[in-house]
Amino acid sequence: MQLINIGYGNMVCAGRIVAIVSPDAAPVKRMVQSAKENGTLVDASCGRKTKAVIITDSDHVILSAVQPETLAHRTSQTENTEEDGTDDI
Repeated sequence: MQLINIGYGNMVCAGRIVAIVSPDAAPVKRMVQSAKENGTLVDASCGRKTKAVIITDSDHVILSAVQPETLAHRTSQTENTEEDGTDDI
């Protein structure tokens, strides 16, 4: 199980991430609102501006204050270390 740092000491299991998207689009805003109503929203932004929305395979929606590009880079680094068999992170 590899964990991805999503900012401010918060971690998410890399294997459970389905998508990392920007919060600006209207469909994403509706998804966040729906998750809030269903109780599946996790706000990991620590009161800061939400810059990325992470969707998991369990239909949880996680808000992060880290740029989507940064999270994607961290995810790809985790995948590379799994392939190499090393633990550089």
